[in-house]
Amino acid sequence: MSADHPPTPLGYSRVAPGKIAGIVTCLEMLARPVPKPARPIERPLTLQRFETPDLGVYRELFRLVGEDWLWFSRLVMPDGELAAILTDPAVEVYALRQGRKAIGLLELDFRSEGQCELAFFGLVKEAIGQGAGRFLMDQAIAKAWARPISRLWVHTCTHDSPAALGFYRRSGFVPYAIEVEVADDPRLSGHVPRSAAAHVPIIEA
Repeated sequence: MSADHPPTPLGYSRVAPGKIAGIVTCLEMLARPVPKPARPIERPLTLQRFETPDLGVYRELFRLVGEDWLWFSRLVMPDGELAAILTDPAVEVYALRQGRKAIGLLELDFRSEGQCELAFFGLVKEAIGQGAGRFLMDQAIAKAWARPISRLWVHTCTHDSPAALGFYRRSGFVPYAIEVEVADDPRLSGHVPRSAAAHVPIIEA
């Protein structure tokens, strides 16, 4: 251990250089909540389902929505594996549109019987704070509970927007577990620009 770096305190675990670590909060909803009053939106929003998603189009929207929050799983996933997920009849993928522009992504995963995972949910940066998030969540909840499920769940982590956890709780989700995720930093592999997620430091070897 270098003299410049003191020993790791008891109870701490040092993350290796080149890695990122996030505290993950898992939340669930065991019954459909009472719908909240809709917030007026200046420009109408529409939800368009990707019936047979083009991987390039999907990944571009995934990147636009998630880059600042270090979404990378679908960027590093092999094409065949991603295509199998997106074309599975138990997976529903939607683009949120304002006019002709895609401003959000919603992905519902029903592959576990009786459950739905809110696998991906988010907006492009410029659409945040204008009511589009509430519209998208209302759509997500309605579409999830339209199927015979008994549980809708989602997870968020410390790489995400600081507002995400509170938003999910206000939407009716209840935290049930906390986990730690360690992964390769996608900014070092080139899958995500080095300038992304300035709130998460890059630790190089």
